[in-house]
Amino acid sequence: MGGMGGIIEMPGVTDSEALATLHRVFGYEAFRGEQEAVIEHVVAGGDAVVLMPTGGGKSLCYQIPALVRPGTGIVVSPLIALMQDQVDALRALGVRAGFMNSTQDFDERRVVEAEFLAGELDLLYLAPERLRLDSTLDLLSRGKIAVFAIDEAHCVSQWGHDFRPDYLSLSLLGERWPDVPRIALTATATDATHQEITQRLHMPTARHFVASFDRPNIQYRIVPKADPKKQLLTFLREEHSGDAGIIYCLSRKSVESTAEFLSRNGIEAVPYHAGLDAGTRAAHQSRFLREEGLVVVATIAFGMGIDKPDVRFVGHLDLPKSVEGYYQETGRAGRDGLPSTAWMAYGLNDVIQQRKLIQLGEGDEAFRRRAAAHLDSMLALCETAQCRRGQLLAYFGQDPDPAGCGNCDTCLVPPETWDGTVAAQKVLSTVVRLQRERGQKFGAIQIVDILLGKRTAKVIQFDHDQLSVFGIGEELAEGEWRGVVRQLLAQGLLAVEGEYGTLVLTEASGSVLRREREVPLRKEPKKPATSRSASGSSGKGERKAKAAATELPEELQPAFEALRAWRAEQAREQGVPAYVIFHDATLREIATAWPTSVTQLGGISGVGEKKLATYGEGVVEVLASLGGAPGSAPTSGSASAVDGDPGADDWPEMDAEPEPEDWI
Repeated sequence: MGGMGGIIEMPGVTDSEALATLHRVFGYEAFRGEQEAVIEHVVAGGDAVVLMPTGGGKSLCYQIPALVRPGTGIVVSPLIALMQDQVDALRALGVRAGFMNSTQDFDERRVVEAEFLAGELDLLYLAPERLRLDSTLDLLSRGKIAVFAIDEAHCVSQWGHDFRPDYLSLSLLGERWPDVPRIALTATATDATHQEITQRLHMPTARHFVASFDRPNIQYRIVPKADPKKQLLTFLREEHSGDAGIIYCLSRKSVESTAEFLSRNGIEAVPYHAGLDAGTRAAHQSRFLREEGLVVVATIAFGMGIDKPDVRFVGHLDLPKSVEGYYQETGRAGRDGLPSTAWMAYGLNDVIQQRKLIQLGEGDEAFRRRAAAHLDSMLALCETAQCRRGQLLAYFGQDPDPAGCGNCDTCLVPPETWDGTVAAQKVLSTVVRLQRERGQKFGAIQIVDILLGKRTAKVIQFDHDQLSVFGIGEELAEGEWRGVVRQLLAQGLLAVEGEYGTLVLTEASGSVLRREREVPLRKEPKKPATSRSASGSSGKGERKAKAAATELPEELQPAFEALRAWRAEQAREQGVPAYVIFHDATLREIATAWPTSVTQLGGISGVGEKKLATYGEGVVEVLASLGGAPGSAPTSGSASAVDGDPGADDWPEMDAEPEPEDWI
């Protein structure tokens, strides 16, 4: 952590006041992790840069200072489409919250402005572009501001995965309001991104808080691509039937076809991408937030700031561009702390496609180098034979458990490795022969066909059956050779060139051809790993076993389901997501404790004063209608604070392996 910085002491504000606010408003007895230290620092007037994983409780780090300090907390957020839901969730807690963005008409904005100037708002959400307007700055200068919170702060960094130019102007907040504390928050940041956030927001004296990036409830799994849509369908049917989740694809076309495929096969799914009209996107996002068990198939345009706590899985049918993006996207699963899965299908064409897009994309050489470095780190995560969670933590500069996590595919079923030096030499030699003897460059399919001795039409057309390397690779199957090529690309021993994705040697290739370097490789599974094999004896059974500690005894399930049905009815009546009423974790604790009075309900974690007054009698009536608690009901446990209740152009489809263009 850095120094304390210039702190303006707030007389009369105590640690106990923050804790009392936590209990009164949010219904929690204790802070979690770094929350208390962050809140204490900001309440006292200090600036803070906070790196905390999704679901780690970032929102409380600025919500409580806004409630404790005099004035209104100004939250700068890029999530215009979600501001209404965020405000609804806060209002359900009794917090006076509002927002101003382009979705409102003139009269709606005037009402919010009047509330702010009258000191009637605890929190006001603004999009970063509004702070470029003189009218907004003038409005803020006429009111009392408690704290500036800059959410999704990685958007300020060109090293980050979601750069937004509007964030660059936010340094003016410190210049114009030097006595108002600022807190910048993000769920993902490498050291380079972390430093750039601090520099670009002009927060040199800020104290830095870096929580653990570990999300132990998420099981990370990466499977070789065979028929990815069918693999996805099997995964969902075997492990996540009826669960809510997000599936990410790179192209709009793939999003549409995958959503249609899932729907046709009995899984309710909707698409989300920048090519859909705003009304459709809003409707699909609203359904995801308000309905149980819906699957959204999306480009990366979807998900930032989604507070839905019961997302049980996040899947990727295409390779993410960076570890930061992958971590943030997978972090949208399991915000409630219950077992969840991060699943990805990954293959040779993913590597070729991403390399090609970097080479042919816009941007200067420095940008391409950064993009290539991000991709290299993502490939290393996919190809590692070690603990995936450990690789993720090490990427973010944190120490992994040397014994492994026990909850990723490489820990559950350790992959075999083999000395692939000779195989690598055969692939590289084929590339050399084509280039030097024929002046030709081809892609993966042609290289593999030559190695296997296949007399295809293209092999015959170019007389490649006359090459000395023709048929020298019959010891491996076609899928195994694709795996060799994929791993050579990942290790930088092959490169992709041109719009057709042909393969060329790199500077490192020579050391392999000269037998100066060994090439260890992961063994390709004989058949693609299914969800069952990736989890051990039985995928669904493994997941259920891990969830046993958090799931209810059978005799309490009827109470839990009755409470969920009551919650769904309340949510429909109020037009808000079900989790705004109560999280699943809170309903589980209510079913376990079985309170017989409103007073007893007030002792449940996650039930603050406003919710107790609004829903207390209804909850007690639901339980009373069931005829009393089962005699074996265990006592309730306690829970610590959780996160406050509150596009891309079409790319080539990558639906099956092998799909790459001809190899070098």
